[in-house]
Amino acid sequence: MERKPRLLEQVRQKIRLLHYSIRTEQTYIHWIKRFILFHGKRHPLELGATEIEAFLTHLAMDRKVSASTQNQAFNALLFLYKKVLEQPLPEKIDAVRAKRPEHLPVVLTRNEARALLARLEGRHWLVAALLYGSGLRLLECARLRVKDLDFERRAVLVRDGKGQKDRITILPDELVEPLRQHLVRIREIHLRGIQGGFGAV
Repeated sequence: MERKPRLLEQVRQKIRLLHYSIRTEQTYIHWIKRFILFHGKRHPLELGATEIEAFLTHLAMDRKVSASTQNQAFNALLFLYKKVLEQPLPEKIDAVRAKRPEHLPVVLTRNEARALLARLEGRHWLVAALLYGSGLRLLECARLRVKDLDFERRAVLVRDGKGQKDRITILPDELVEPLRQHLVRIREIHLRGIQGGFGAV
């Protein structure tokens, strides 16, 4: 008889089936583990809304986590119960909510961004310039492929972005030539690897 996957493996399988990002997978697994350990390693099927409220309250009151961190934990547990265990939860979870920060996020001015880019070189500069110039998230930039770059239309296709949605963003004129040169270098490295064996790279 085929062994049923362990709970966390079931979570991973469901996340990948739904094409969530690797960071979401890591985050959800982390919080589900924390939830199980908090309740003495009891199986989540033995737990419910009361235990979820206790865990979230613990994060806010004892661990002093931010509101966004507490929401991450809550979303992970919602995913576990609704998508994996298929156990409905009450619409309202009466946990103590973490306080939302009252300060505004720090945003670089245009001059500050230029000064930062001026201190970078090579691939690091190219990545930072894409993040700033095309409005990409770090993981979106890391996943870019040649086919996602449209030099003629000055566009970048972002696949499976936030919310598992594709979108098109701009490719600044200043990045066209550096990107072309980068692709030429990568192609040369790739060809050398094929011709001389990957040990030659």
